Amino acid sequence: MKYELIHELQVPKVGFGTWSIGGQSTPDLSLDSVSRAALRSALELGYTHFDTAEYYADGHAEELLGQTIREMGVRREDLFLTTKVSPEHLHADDILRACDRSLRRLGVDFVDLYLIHWPNPRIKLEESFGALNRLVREGKVRYLGVSNFKLKMLQESMALSETPLLTNQVPYSLPEKTYLDNGVIAYCQQNDILVTAYSPVKFRNLNVNATLKAIAAAHGATSYQVALAWLIAQPRIITIPMSFDPAHQKENLEAMNLELSASETEQLSNLYSR
Repeated sequence: MKYELIHELQVPKVGFGTWSIGGQSTPDLSLDSVSRAALRSALELGYTHFDTAEYYADGHAEELLGQTIREMGVRREDLFLTTKVSPEHLHADDILRACDRSLRRLGVDFVDLYLIHWPNPRIKLEESFGALNRLVREGKVRYLGVSNFKLKMLQESMALSETPLLTNQVPYSLPEKTYLDNGVIAYCQQNDILVTAYSPVKFRNLNVNATLKAIAAAHGATSYQVALAWLIAQPRIITIPMSFDPAHQKENLEAMNLELSASETEQLSNLYSR
């Protein structure tokens, strides 16, 4: 396992996202069996960072994750758990209640990282961070972060957080460079904020792109592994791919062992240039 060391904390370069576990925006109980199997295989393969949210399957993803961790007897101290508060719950009292609900569903006393899932322009960040800072002081949350924040709100969040803001979780992949183009990723890298890249390999033509295929073939790897390796080779970048397939889960972890040359990295960086 490779880690990003930040604020005396080791965060795995590759974690496991739980979007679609137990449903999407609402619970789908017909997915419970395959969801539990996916979580079990991820834990067995050695994933330790699990990213979830109260929004995922309306809390059911958190429930399934917590249940699977307990069933497998995984020690809490061996895991790094991230969850998120939804934008409609960013008033102070709502945040406190939302966090307590997430802790109950996960079956833990604290989460390692608690994020604002999306900004809500109708609720002042000062109010939200008042509650978030309280959660840290109470020991229910170790670190704070945000998700889908542009530069201005990210800077405001940094000023309001009583502890160093750990991450900004944004879409980032070979073709998806919105947060690179708007300066957010460079700002995070320059200010010791992790960029947690979500949807890192979810794009069309991944397996038919000639450049990707050639680089993958040269390393005896898959195109997905090359796309992940390009991401995590960058400083202050971690990622949270999700797969129900144990073979793909294993491939995603093994992408950490793929060393790209400077020439290959440059080719990939320019692959989808606008």
